Amino acid sequence: MPSEPPVHAVVLAGGIGSRFWPASRPGRPKQLLPLGRGGAPLARDAVDRAYRLAGPGRVHLVASADLLPALRRAVPRLEESACMTEPRPMGTGPALAWAAHEIERTDPGAVMVSLHADHRIAPDEAFGETLGRAVRAAAAGDRLFCVGVRPDRPETGYGYVRTGEAIGEGTRVALAFVEKPDGATARRYLEEGDYLWNTGLFVWRADAFLEVVADRCPEIGPELGRLDAGDAPGFFESVRRVSVDVGVMERAPTVGVVEASFEWDDLGVWSALLRTLEADGAGNVVVGAGRAVEARGNVVWAEDGPVTLFGVEGLVVARSGGQTLVTTVDRAPELKRLLEALGEPT
Repeated sequence: MPSEPPVHAVVLAGGIGSRFWPASRPGRPKQLLPLGRGGAPLARDAVDRAYRLAGPGRVHLVASADLLPALRRAVPRLEESACMTEPRPMGTGPALAWAAHEIERTDPGAVMVSLHADHRIAPDEAFGETLGRAVRAAAAGDRLFCVGVRPDRPETGYGYVRTGEAIGEGTRVALAFVEKPDGATARRYLEEGDYLWNTGLFVWRADAFLEVVADRCPEIGPELGRLDAGDAPGFFESVRRVSVDVGVMERAPTVGVVEASFEWDDLGVWSALLRTLEADGAGNVVVGAGRAVEARGNVVWAEDGPVTLFGVEGLVVARSGGQTLVTTVDRAPELKRLLEALGEPT
């Protein structure tokens, strides 16, 4: 991608991905699981995409001090200077404000692309084409942009963005962000055609983003002066936890959406593997030492020895870290309820 204007890519690599328990745990979150291309960790795919977008010296990975060593091992090409150690986890809003401040300080006028370390995206060419459009649109003004994906099913696990009139090359006005809908509402969104899935991928000029944070986000804006003074720990101690979606994008005066030409999945739950990994002839997805005999439509994850399914349908069986989970594909999205009952981190 051309480097005019300069493009910086920020990879958010925090979070646990708790709905992939027991494989995903605080010490090995979802972004480190072998769910990427060729069995690579998802984080490696994400960083590779970031380097293709921005190039060496313009990639920034944000994660906690506890996770960075494991991420560096999983992504050998990651430059030490690219790692931003988050002093305290306070949500995506403060993390991206900090990253934007650093980018604007070192490369004024740069466009910033925010990526997640645990998404599955393909193909690379379509991703580059979509982000190229978004970068050009963001560079041309003060508008903040999100990337949306056209739904192919009535998905209740994703947030949506309602689109309006066209404003440029493959871009539209973002009229509203809406939270995860119920089934009837998701079916209506699919029929109406004006709603896209909100991927959580964002593009903006760093200075334009910081201006919106200062003007519209009381959880973060009053503390930006601490970053001006070089006090990142004090900034993270003083801000209030807020997501970038709620704290900034929903309050920004002008937001656009770029419709993706690539396939995207945030791999939010075990059942997502039925969409994204290769299945056998009976629709079973098996990772590790698993077997499915006379069985259909199951997910098997076997890291702690063999797991065999026989004569069953629509199950998730995951064995990892000395724990075994057995649930149904339909109930897999509710896993956080189980973890809360067990006292596991969510």
